[in-house]
Amino acid sequence: MTDQDTKLPSGRTRIENLEMRGITKRFPGVLASDHVDFDVKSGEVHALLGENGAGKSTLMKILYGLYKPDEGEVFLNGKPVAIASPTDSIDLGIGMIHQHFMLVPTLTVAENVALGLPSSRGFMTDLDVVSKRILELAKIYGLKIDPDAYVWQLSVGQQQRVEIIKALYRGAALLILDEPTAVLTPQEVDELFVIMRQMTKDGHGLIFISHKLHEVVEISHRVTVLRDGRKIGTRPTSEITKQDLANWMVGREVGLTPDRGTVQRGEARLELKDVSCDSDRGTPGLRGVNLEVHSGEILGIAGVSGNGQRELAETIVGLRKTTNGRIILEGGDVAGLSPAELTNRMLSYIPEERMRDGVIREFTVAENLILREHEKAPYSRSGFLDLGEISRHADELIKRFQVKTPSSETLAKNLSGGNIQKIVLAREISRAPRVIIAAQPTRGLDIGATEYVREQLLEQRRLGVAIMLISEDLDEILALSDRIAVLYEGQVMDIVPRAQATPEKLGLLMAGIRSEESLSVVK
Repeated sequence: MTDQDTKLPSGRTRIENLEMRGITKRFPGVLASDHVDFDVKSGEVHALLGENGAGKSTLMKILYGLYKPDEGEVFLNGKPVAIASPTDSIDLGIGMIHQHFMLVPTLTVAENVALGLPSSRGFMTDLDVVSKRILELAKIYGLKIDPDAYVWQLSVGQQQRVEIIKALYRGAALLILDEPTAVLTPQEVDELFVIMRQMTKDGHGLIFISHKLHEVVEISHRVTVLRDGRKIGTRPTSEITKQDLANWMVGREVGLTPDRGTVQRGEARLELKDVSCDSDRGTPGLRGVNLEVHSGEILGIAGVSGNGQRELAETIVGLRKTTNGRIILEGGDVAGLSPAELTNRMLSYIPEERMRDGVIREFTVAENLILREHEKAPYSRSGFLDLGEISRHADELIKRFQVKTPSSETLAKNLSGGNIQKIVLAREISRAPRVIIAAQPTRGLDIGATEYVREQLLEQRRLGVAIMLISEDLDEILALSDRIAVLYEGQVMDIVPRAQATPEKLGLLMAGIRSEESLSVVK
């Protein structure tokens, strides 16, 4: 093999094979990585799967130099290497695209790429040189990007391309992609996969971390599954199904497609009539939104992050003031009412930020379970809390909602994300609400916890509750919703019956293209 054969189009020498052997990492009371073996080869996408807490992040942080292993070694092209910091990792040709982008919005693409790197002109900037190289890399890898554009002007998908160019500019031969599709539209996911296929064709190795099993099956060559810090196995993707992967990850049979059943839709319990509000920046957050949610239905709200979803939820539940319009809850206008008053009207809220808005970290599980109604009987009598009744209530909900906690007196901050979400669900659902606003209810949850949350929402639908499901996970929207409304820049683009909804149709709406416009785009 000649030197030219080992070179990538970017000029970097290929990493033919990277191996992690016997990687072990201990934290106080936790064996996060238990003698794990993992490898990735030039020209392949190797997917890394596992539930939350399985050890994926720990393993990748060791590879990227953020953690030091207690045992084990890393081999690059058969030779042992020491990785003590991200700088070491980058110098070896290993790059990482984080789920939450590490970009400065007020800087241009070229400035972000150059940030932290020495200039070829000493104390003088060389952004023209950087821009030229960005355009070269963009052409090689099919990354359409303007070096002079400000990051805040770019879509989420374009920002991700900037992150990829940043890594390639620094000479990455192997890329770790951590949940890279979490905030992308279906069309942006397709574009990313085109880029990934080109990169593997050119000789890059890619490590792909995702909870979305259909994407893993579509894009990867091999899959490794971790569970409880241990490697369960590695298989060629061609030999395994989504169902196999789900069962393998969880260690039991998992229902990937929830049984929605048939529920008779009832009266409209929640109506938004020409509702507008401001965002935190003072710009329009919602613009003339009209929606209805009926008993016995789930109305899905789809959209790319930042298009009014947060404002919609907060306006309905009394956390944000409207600037116009009416919010009708079971016949009464509730716009302007406080969260406490809406609680009394049997409106429940599963917030997007569970640690900020869903629980109080320093309170116990039992205390968090009565936050909504702590001042009422039977939890409070004559102004004093009835600790015995609160404990009984907590134990009952812990059992009913399968919350994994040492006791009801455990502080919320000591539980996993999945169990904290179960606490929020238990509190909001046990009240027998009439309407539920569920904002990103499975964000960050593993496949087992996600399955449980979805089953609970469908059970409430069967009981006749009106549910608004706000989610950036299009698979979730399609799996649970009866109708789907798409938000774009604070406006409802369209409301589509589930039977007529496809990822392609919703993806165009999420990009701001109405259905009638999409016909000309297709042509």
